[in-house]
Order: sequence, then structure tokens, then C-alpha cells
Amino acid sequence: MHAAAAAAPRKVYRYAFPTAESNFDPAKIVDLYSRTVTPHIFEGLLQYDPLARPVKVRPLTAAAMPEASADFRTWTVRIRPGIYFASDPAFKGRRRELVAQDYVYSFMRFADPANNSPAWTYIEDFHFLGLSERYRAALDGKHPFDYDTPLEGIRALDRYTLQFKLRDPRPRLTTDALAAGDLLGAVAREVVEHYGDAIGGHPVGTGPFRLAEWRRSSFIALERNPEFREMRYEAEPGADDAEGQALLARFKGRRLPIVDRVEISIITEAQPRWLTFLQRRIDLLDVVPYDFIDRAMPGGHVAPYLARMGVAGHRMVMADDTYTYFNMEDPVVGGYTPEKIALRRAIALGVDMDAEIRLIWHGQAVRAQSPFMPQTYGYDANYKSANGDYSAPRAKALLDLYGYLDRNGDGWREMPDGSPLVLHKSTQPDQRSRSIDEQWRRNMAAIGLRIEFVTAQFQENLKQARAGKLQMWNLGSQAAGPDGQDILTNYQSSQIGGQNFARFSLPEMDALIDRMSVMADGPERLALMTRAKGLSVVYMPYKYHVHRIANDLSQPWLVGYRRQPFMLDYWQYIDIDVEERQRRGVGA
Repeated sequence: MHAAAAAAPRKVYRYAFPTAESNFDPAKIVDLYSRTVTPHIFEGLLQYDPLARPVKVRPLTAAAMPEASADFRTWTVRIRPGIYFASDPAFKGRRRELVAQDYVYSFMRFADPANNSPAWTYIEDFHFLGLSERYRAALDGKHPFDYDTPLEGIRALDRYTLQFKLRDPRPRLTTDALAAGDLLGAVAREVVEHYGDAIGGHPVGTGPFRLAEWRRSSFIALERNPEFREMRYEAEPGADDAEGQALLARFKGRRLPIVDRVEISIITEAQPRWLTFLQRRIDLLDVVPYDFIDRAMPGGHVAPYLARMGVAGHRMVMADDTYTYFNMEDPVVGGYTPEKIALRRAIALGVDMDAEIRLIWHGQAVRAQSPFMPQTYGYDANYKSANGDYSAPRAKALLDLYGYLDRNGDGWREMPDGSPLVLHKSTQPDQRSRSIDEQWRRNMAAIGLRIEFVTAQFQENLKQARAGKLQMWNLGSQAAGPDGQDILTNYQSSQIGGQNFARFSLPEMDALIDRMSVMADGPERLALMTRAKGLSVVYMPYKYHVHRIANDLSQPWLVGYRRQPFMLDYWQYIDIDVEERQRRGVGA
């Protein structure tokens, strides 16, 4: 039996990222692509069911679902015994079991100023008792962060029992935080201390895979974790979900992970990524590049020549947004006075969304009316607002009304005080960004606004954006869970320097978010969400553009793939049919 297993061909899943990773330390990650890798290495307490629709949270390292107090301020969860970290020199030859204190330490790392965690403001907003105070005590520079004194808000009651205490009720803590394995997976203190500043290249977790190779911004390989515990494929698709039921019938009871290795290439340009798939050197084209959608899935169906190759298509309106943010501290586009608000709203009205959907997204997007994303609580497909409007005449009238006039006859408007008005929009040196820039140039010229573009690599723009140094920039957000309130972190003053790229600060919005955070779902909470949508349009710190439609293509030997609305960890649930790959003349 062992000889047969040794002779079995390895199952290798090959994939491509369109943007380079940053690092694999959950406390220091700043990008989606690194966050796609880490939940396959680190495990959170909970996870999403891979097939349930609507989504369902279930235990992962937890022995059962967390228990909440009646006021949702205290949450208790028991860790499953017998879960072990992958072997690493940091453990000095001993087998290291996962315990509750590992989660205490992992949560604390976000609050350590030495880590300068981009996710700290996100963690801080849960108001774990004592955590913010400990952060500020270390921030004053008098002593390092204290990891050893027990913390009231996050503590291990015993070896396997973890307790969270919160300042305010959090009815959705399970989906808001505890299912976020990409960030809040367990990290061992010995590993962090062993590798020091190099920890981002040495992720060691309890998950189904471990990092095998990493050539920065070029290639990433994960291997099956040989010490991963016995875990079997289980899922709960709906009775009327034919696809989900078929997948469950095929995979139920199989040991995870099914594939032996995952290889990720970084291919930033759309055409090479498309050609790599056609050449069958990757197994999944995750979001077909929009320039190639008519060749790949015309009318939403797999093109006949691809169908003859056995290629399958997968299509979903994503729980995402694309948007342009305006830096509210910028002297040109920022500010809360009527003329500043008018400028941002005029710019937003001047963006031709139908043309953008047609030319940039090739019809594979729907116009956004608010920050709220499809498939999240609070999203209303029938909601309409000025955020979704396009009207050059209204934009011009608004600019005229508030004194943005062309005083010298050169064709460009000046500021109300007569000083030059030039918009500076940050961008990247890739083809899609160039196409978006050209669309913006035409749109702004049509309403008399001069715009210039400042080009840098994405990671540099991201760094500058968090520091408040960019005037305007296009970004995208993807929902991490089913509660629509998460996108409102873009508007929280406490998130300035984090997710609030616009550096927007409005007491009324902060109060709305605080109120809806502690409320159970229902009409009253939905009413607060509607009010928040209204404020987002009134002040326009963000112009939301579209919700994209994902069209994925999979090779015939990739089995079990199904696009997930929120979960990033799916590699353990897929299979590679090696015989099918070989039958079609493709090497292993």
C-alpha cells in the first residue's frame, strides 16, 4: 500500500496572481493576494462552509461554535485538542500543539506598535477590553508591548478555552472576526521570536499547507503539510443546489487537502495571463481579463473553441466595489465646506459609468449605487442614488454655481479664488490602469477640469495612500464576510491610516456605525444603513463605480472548483485529475 501511494503522481494545482504579494505575516499583510495564501497556512477558529448558500460559518480549530453571553459582550470558545503546528526549527525538535494562548498572542500582535499593523484599526474597533490601552502604553515608547500580563478582553481560561470580552455588544463577532482566518489565524510566539524581522517569509501554522518556495513578486509554492490532522470533506449545500449536491457526492469524506502542491506565478499583465491559460500552464483563470471576455465567455457562455477543449466557466456578481477616493485633507479636493463638496460631487457626476462598464469592464459589471456590495446584508438591488448618476450638464452647473469657472479662457476651470485647479490622480503602469486613465481624461475634459496622472507601482501607491499623500486613487474592495457594514470602515474616523483612505471624519457617520455595530439585524439596523448610504453620497469622499462580474475559466482536470463569495481558502477542497490532464497531452 505504501509503495502504491509513493508511486502515485503528485497533484499540482497551478494558479496565477495578477498582482504581487507583500509578505506572509498576518499582522503585516496589506494586500488581498498575500491574504489568499495565508489562510491555507494559518487557521482561524471558524471557517465558511465551502458549499452552503447562503454562507454558513462552522468550527475549524474550535471544537464547537462560540458561546455568547446574553448581551453579546462575552464570547467563549473551546479549542479542539490535538491540533499541531507544522514542524519548524523554532520549536527545537518538539511537536508543538495549538493552545488557546496562541490566539491570545496572535490577536495581541496587531496591537503591538512595533508591527505597525495595517489591520490594527480593524481589530481596535472590536473594543476588546484593555487592548487599546495596552497599545497606547507601548506607543508612548517607554517600554515594549506587554505580551505576558493577562488581558481582560482576550485571555486563555485554560489550555484549550479562549474568552473574549468586549466593551460593546457584538452580535456578529463570529462572521466579523472569528471566521477571518486569513488575518486571525493562530501564530506561534516561538516562531515570531525565532525569525524576528524575517517572519514575513517564514509562515508556520496549523493549516493544510506550508510554504515550500518563495521568489518575491515572481513565484510562490505551497506543499501539503504532512503533519496536518485528519480532516475530511464535509459541506452543507442546499437541497435545491444541484451543483453543490454533485460536488458533495463526489468529495464527501475525502481527506483534506486533496492536492499535494500549489504553484502560484505572478503575471501582472492581462495578455500574458490569458495566454498562459490557453497554453494550459495554469489550471484556473480567476477572473478572465476583461479585454478577453468576448473571446472567452461571449454572452456569459464558454466560447465553443474553449468548450471543445473541455474548459468550464464559472460566473458570479462579486461581493465587491471599485471606487475612487478623494483625500479629504487635500487642499484641492478635500474639505467639508459646500464648494469642496460640490467639486467632489461634480467630479463624480462627470464619470461616465456606462462608458466605463462598456469600455473598461466589457459589460462585466453593474453600476454601484452605494458602498454596499452584492451578497451582503444591507445591499438593496433596487436602491438608487446620485452616486450612480452620470450627467455632464449637472456637473457643469454645479461647478458654475460654486465658482469653479474658466476665468482666463484657456478651456480649464479655476478654483473659486482664481488659483489654478489641477486634479492629480494616482495610477499604475498596467494596461487596464492606462485605459481607466484615458477614460477619466475624457470625462474631466468634458466638464472643464484638468487632470494629471501620477504613476507608481501598486504597493508604493498603497503605502502613500495610507500615509495620506495621494489626492485621488482608484481601488477595489472585496467583502470578507456577509455583513455589509464592513465596507463602512472606509468612513470611520478611527480607520484613518487604515481602510479609510479618504481620511473622512464625520461624527454623525461614526455614531451611525457605532449604533449599527451593537444592534441585531432587522428593520432598525437597515434604516441606519440607509442613512449611512445617504451621507456617503452627500459628502462624496468616495465615488463608487461598479460591482464586477467574475468570469472564471477552469481546465477540464480541475475538479471541485466553485467561486466563493467570501472565503479565500479553497485550495484544500479542489482536486486535480492527473489522468485527465495526461489524456489531454498536458504534463504533470
